Amino acid sequence: MRKETIITLSNLYRDNMDIYGYYFGKGDKSACVIGACRGNEIQQLYICSQLIRRLKELEERGAIVKGKEIMVIPTINTASINLGKRFWPTDDSDINRMFPGDREGETTKQIAAGIFDKAKEYSYGIQFTSFYIPGDFIPHVRMMDTGHQNPSLANLFGLPYVIIREAKPIDKVTLNYNWQLNDTNAFSVYTSSTDQIDEPSAQMAVASVLRFLTRMGMIRYSSHSGYIASVIHEHDLASVRTDCAGIYRPHFQPGQEVRRGEVLAEILDPLEGTVISQILAPAEGIVFFAHAQPLVMEGVIIYKIIRRLHS
Repeated sequence: MRKETIITLSNLYRDNMDIYGYYFGKGDKSACVIGACRGNEIQQLYICSQLIRRLKELEERGAIVKGKEIMVIPTINTASINLGKRFWPTDDSDINRMFPGDREGETTKQIAAGIFDKAKEYSYGIQFTSFYIPGDFIPHVRMMDTGHQNPSLANLFGLPYVIIREAKPIDKVTLNYNWQLNDTNAFSVYTSSTDQIDEPSAQMAVASVLRFLTRMGMIRYSSHSGYIASVIHEHDLASVRTDCAGIYRPHFQPGQEVRRGEVLAEILDPLEGTVISQILAPAEGIVFFAHAQPLVMEGVIIYKIIRRLHS
């Protein structure tokens, strides 16, 4: 294993911010794995740390295939992690909305440019990221429909689902989108948590990457074959929104089956404790995403449901 500094940002009042890359093997730039872009992505940071530990062990056993190089960057935003802020501390900008970056631009664009200069050299890009709404998912691989995506490769992770979503204008400044435009096969991996460590889904995520690297001929590793993924387009998911604000009491978690008309969640009056709304399931299916914060505003997406074909 080689640990190298990818970027150093100077700081007048504190230590410099160094972003590190961990390299395994030498040769063709095969796979790049990137973890936390945002300061609350603790689960994503943890997953990368565990992946680095496992790859180090594999390299010591000679299990990295000769002529292949794998790089892992566990986080590109230590400043926000240290302060407990989701976005960049000084201006609340999102680094994952700054790609491909600008060496002469604002700080977050400089970070994005430095990261992308390294990451775009690899054939396969894997990003552990989080949703814009706080909540938990069934572990899955997500791809943007840019015309460059390859769902059959996403199946090699062995996770339960592969989600394909239509690229929106705001997505054109994300790491995943720019990876694809630069002919890198890019995958975003989502797990069951963000700001808390969920050990079972973290281990599932590590295993999925090791499985992918094995199937792509980069490492020699024996693992469970995983799932045969169901490929779903995001517009096929049923989104469930709140009709008022208050304290949120969920009744279902990701992976659970739900029937049309069942009570998915209740919203309570925050002062009097009475139930002011019951949110009903609009379709029969499987809960794919569930909101995870104790308070909700009106109109917020609290569930996404994979519809049954017959519903």
